[in-house]
Amino acid sequence: MSIIRKPRIAIDMDEVLADTIDKFIELYKERHQTKVLLADMHGKEFGETLPPHLISSVREYVNEKGFFRDLKVMPGSQEVVKALMEKYDVYIASAAMEFKYSLEDKHEWLEEHFPFISWTNIIFCGHKVLDVDIMIDDRIKNFVTFKGRKLLYTSPHNLLVDGFERVDNWQDIAAKLLDV
Repeated sequence: MSIIRKPRIAIDMDEVLADTIDKFIELYKERHQTKVLLADMHGKEFGETLPPHLISSVREYVNEKGFFRDLKVMPGSQEVVKALMEKYDVYIASAAMEFKYSLEDKHEWLEEHFPFISWTNIIFCGHKVLDVDIMIDDRIKNFVTFKGRKLLYTSPHNLLVDGFERVDNWQDIAAKLLDV
């Protein structure tokens, strides 16, 4: 008897499930009275939009306890991920080792917002070397060695990137992967 496995999907967290850009915008407005607009970020990393004296603070903030804990959920992501789980083996794959508290924060965030995803389907890593069929990510560096279907989730920093199958939101993902 052979077991047929479902196709596997790896889904990134930051800027795919969790809105890190919104958090940065709010932090800089609150702590520095600096307004950053999404339109100013076209093709740029968040730090590239800041005045020179604030650039180093980006790294400080992502290393604060709680930075990754209270991020907003990307609209539609919870419903679409639930639907994907009926057709695919869904894994959350997030680089959670780079910043001091991100692993704990991200784990608690997932427990709160995606409690239907088992701990066995959460992969916290550095490099995303994964045995999956589809990867949804906003960073093309994670696609370099990946051989499966690459879905580039649109984010301001990757707007100038071409050559990848792009998804702009969770409705696009549903349309591509759930035949809706």
